[in-house]
Amino acid sequence: MFLIGRNDPCWCGSGKKYKQCHLAFDEKLKQFKREGYIVPKKKIIKTPAQIEAIKESAKINIAVLDYVAEHIKEGVSTEDINTWVHEETIRQGATPATLGYQGYPKSVCTSVNDEVCHGIPDENIILKDGDIINVDCSTIYNGYFSDSSRMFCIGNVSDEKKKLVEDVKKSIELGLEQVKPWTTIGNIGQAINDFATEQGYSVVREIGGHGVGLEFHEDPWVGYVTKRDTGMLMVPGMMFTIEPMINMGRPEIYQDADNGWTIYTEDGSPSAQWEVQVLVTEDGYEIISY
Repeated sequence: MFLIGRNDPCWCGSGKKYKQCHLAFDEKLKQFKREGYIVPKKKIIKTPAQIEAIKESAKINIAVLDYVAEHIKEGVSTEDINTWVHEETIRQGATPATLGYQGYPKSVCTSVNDEVCHGIPDENIILKDGDIINVDCSTIYNGYFSDSSRMFCIGNVSDEKKKLVEDVKKSIELGLEQVKPWTTIGNIGQAINDFATEQGYSVVREIGGHGVGLEFHEDPWVGYVTKRDTGMLMVPGMMFTIEPMINMGRPEIYQDADNGWTIYTEDGSPSAQWEVQVLVTEDGYEIISY
C-alpha cells in the first residue's frame, strides 16, 4: 500500500506538501473511523481542480433550467421541454447526462402531478392549467457531471398543490442547514422528514439523493427518512444532491410497467421534488447547481 510522506505533494493536487494540506484532514478521518463512524472513501472527495471543473458543468445545467423557466407554459408538451433541454445543452458544448443512461430515452425527466420522478417526455403530454411539473436536468461537460431540478406551476394551480411545491422547497432549505462538515448525513433526512410530516405530507422512502460530479451517481446515498447522527460523515470536498420527493398523500409508489422508468404515487396524490447539488465546505456548504 502506498503511503504518502509528510513532505510529498498532497494527494489532492494542490501542489502543497502533504503536511501543509490534507495530513490533518486524513488524521481526523482516521479518528472518526476508530470511533465507529462511516467515513467517505477518497475517491468521492473532490479536489480543488475537480470542484472547479464540476462548477463549469453546473453553469450549463443552471442555464438550461433557466431557459426552461423562461419558456414553460400551458400548452407546451413535455417533448417540447426535452427539445429545449437537448438543444440548449448541446449548443453550450455539453451532453445531457440522462440520454442513453441505462437505456433512458430522453435528455431530461419531466414528472407531472402524480408522477414522482423519471417521467419520460412525450409529445402527447400537454401541460394544462393547474398542473405542477418537475423538470430534472443533468449535464456532462468535459467529463464532469451536474444535476438539479425545479418545480413549475402551470397557470392557476390550486392552493393545496402550490403549498406542496413551496413546502418541498422549504424542506430543502431546512436540509441545507444541516450540511456541516464532520457531522452525519442522516441529519439532513431527519430535518426534511420532520418538516414534511408536520405539514401533513409523506416522504418517499425508496428514492433519494446521491453523490455526483465525477460520475452521474456516486456515494453517498442521501435518504429522507433517516435519523440524526446516522449515515456517512460529511467532510469538506464531498458533493451530493439533496432532492426529497414528497407526496401530498401516502408514501407508497409504483413503477410504470410499460416504460420501466416513471414512478407514480400509488394513491394518485400529487408529488413534488426540488433538487440541488451541494458541496460540503470547511464551514458549511456551497450550492453548486439548482
